[in-house]
Amino acid sequence: MDVKIEESWKRALAPEFEKPYFRNLAQQLHQEKREGRTIYPPGPLIFNAFNLTPFDRVKVVIIGQDPYHGPGQAEGLSFSVPHGVPLPPSLVNIYKEIETDLGVTLHKDGSLRGWAAQGVFLLNAVLTVRAGQPTSHSRIGWAEFTDAVIRTLSQQRQGLVFLLWGNFARSKKELIDTSRHTVLEAAHPSPLARGAFFGCKHFSKTNQILVSQGETPIDWTL
Repeated sequence: MDVKIEESWKRALAPEFEKPYFRNLAQQLHQEKREGRTIYPPGPLIFNAFNLTPFDRVKVVIIGQDPYHGPGQAEGLSFSVPHGVPLPPSLVNIYKEIETDLGVTLHKDGSLRGWAAQGVFLLNAVLTVRAGQPTSHSRIGWAEFTDAVIRTLSQQRQGLVFLLWGNFARSKKELIDTSRHTVLEAAHPSPLARGAFFGCKHFSKTNQILVSQGETPIDWTL
């Protein structure tokens, strides 16, 4: 199956694209579009995280759950919204933690494309959603695909930093070889976690790990 995705990911994930579950997933999306349903993010942005962060350039993995389901919010990157869109509550808290952790002032734009360009792979476990219906595509096959993505990164790369925020993301730890990679866990940045995310210092810790491995640290202000 010819999937429009960045070439290094296409090679790494080639076996998945030929499996029945992925063909069924694609058919489901095509059927919903034929029925006139609105799906987010737009088609060209479904694999945006992959296209902006090639397989061999991944240094950090941040796992979200599913895309924003409001108009103009989803851009195919976990926790990110396009330039000019108001910041979602979880992203507000992420920015607060960065400012406290690193002693910086952020620009407050909601797009995390600057992170993606530096090797931060912003992966949602589910890559599409019906407009106005959160988690509506959580059972059509995306979880099987993104589990394979995490497993492939774990097996074929070395020294990555996985940031697992909240119970859902933490459930993916079993897919990661912790003898090859570092896993940092924290509460979800959502306000529903009542501030438990604050103080995790994941951004400074990530950079310390990267530097210790001879990697360039992430500029979290971009």
